[in-house]
Formats: sequence, structure tokens, C-alpha cells
Amino acid sequence: MKCPFCQHDETQVLDTRVSEEGDSVRRRRRCGQCDKRFTTYERIELSMPIIVKKNGSRTEFVSTKLRGSLMLALRKRPVAAEAIDTAVTRIEETLLTSGRREVDSGYVGELVMLELKRLDKIAYIRFASVYKNFEDLAEFQDAIAEVGQPAKPRK
Repeated sequence: MKCPFCQHDETQVLDTRVSEEGDSVRRRRRCGQCDKRFTTYERIELSMPIIVKKNGSRTEFVSTKLRGSLMLALRKRPVAAEAIDTAVTRIEETLLTSGRREVDSGYVGELVMLELKRLDKIAYIRFASVYKNFEDLAEFQDAIAEVGQPAKPRK
């Protein structure tokens, strides 16, 4: 670790402590050349993969865009906010644990469709119709068949 005062490369760790939250390590250091002391913090850095769009452009992953897409598909549907939060978290965890630095937007779309299929079949069809760019009734019928037969009305 370089000394912030004299830029010397040799520093000595005097004290190491874990933060109260347990999410960082605080280290007191002393420079071997100028003898000044300073503090450094070590934290976990998690970075989401870059999203590669269909046109080849790249953009940062934005959690609010993901949530907005889910909310739009789930508009006026009886799905709890906690369930939506859980879906967003699952998608983010899948992206983080993939270990990939870049992912296609299509992959994210498939993850969204998987979560919507779990949450609400109607929202899934809504999202799929836009995402897959349905052009005729047959494509809707195929999507409906994919999520299962509709429940028969009760007598």
C-alpha cells in the first residue's frame, strides 16, 4: 500500500479491525519512510455485468429499470411488493453469480420471463408479447399453452 503522504511503497499494518456491520476491514498503517500514520478500509466490491443490447451497444445494469419492467408487466395484478423484490433479488443474484463480465440483454429478458412465470401467468404473457414481439394470434396461443391450460370456471 502506497503512503498517501510521500508515495513510498513500504507501509506497515499496525492494527486490523472488522467493522461493526462486518462488511469492511479497517487497517491502521504506518509509512516506513516518513513515519506518518493513515487508515485504509477494505470492502467487498460486487459489480454487476455489463448489459450488451441487441444493437451491440453496452450499458450498465440498472436495478430500477429491471424493477420498472416487472412493475409494468404486473400492473393491476394481485402480486405483493415483497414478491417483486424477491424476483429482482433473484435476477440480480443470478447475474452476479454467473461470473460473466458481460451478458446479452436477451439473457436478462429470459430471467425476467422466468420470474414472471412464477409470479403471475398474465404478467408473463404481457411481457412475452412485447419481448418476443408477437405478430399474430398463434404466437399468443403458443405462449398461453406454454404456461399451462387456463383454469376451468367454477360452477
